[in-house]
Amino acid sequence: MERITEQEIRRSMVNCSRGEASNMTLPKDLDLLDWKSREFLGWRDAKAPLRGYIVQRRDGKPVGIALRAADSAMSRRRSAMCLLCRTVHPADTISMFTAKLTGPLGRNGNSVGTYICADLACSQNIRTKKPGVPQPDQGLAIEERSAGLHSRLSAFIDDVLRV
Repeated sequence: MERITEQEIRRSMVNCSRGEASNMTLPKDLDLLDWKSREFLGWRDAKAPLRGYIVQRRDGKPVGIALRAADSAMSRRRSAMCLLCRTVHPADTISMFTAKLTGPLGRNGNSVGTYICADLACSQNIRTKKPGVPQPDQGLAIEERSAGLHSRLSAFIDDVLRV
């Protein structure tokens, strides 16, 4: 992924108001991130713990979505799989995230959701071997896992955009 500036991030948000985008807390040290090891930029808002954001480059431009995490966590005694990076974790580290739709449907309160790593660190998770935990895509090369993550995130953003 190419580097994204603070201004580009705020302008990229498609499913929240300009005021909400200007008030969101951005990740610290954007300049220090390893952009080449990311399929997208994802973070949780430090000032609003249930709020999260994802920005993905699409056709050379950043497209961002605001997310809301579920109020409650799943049981740690179970396992769950992130539907973006397809890694299995203890269920309390996976969260149901919902995103308000764009346009009239979103203004009417409609949203879509999916299970995602609670820390939104999917780019790191596809690059990390998890011994003892069977992973669906573990036998694939990093490039293939990266392409799959990118494709599944694109489909989720398409759902938000209703493309």
